[in-house]
Amino acid sequence: MPRTIVDIPEAQMRDVDRLCQALGISRAEAVRRALADFVRQNDAATTDGFGLWKDLPVDRARLVAQLRQRW
Repeated sequence: MPRTIVDIPEAQMRDVDRLCQALGISRAEAVRRALADFVRQNDAATTDGFGLWKDLPVDRARLVAQLRQRW
């Protein structure tokens, strides 16, 4: 299993340690769980955009034109 070093503010580490103790898990397990949640919540960000707007209830061509006008 790969290892990494992460700088975490002391106050946040105290909160993590308190929760880990209450849950009976290690810091490493807490980080693994947090990363799993992060990946699950942000998985859609990895899309290449194909079909991204296919389900929008608007005229996509008009939306693209409006967005381009903002640039």
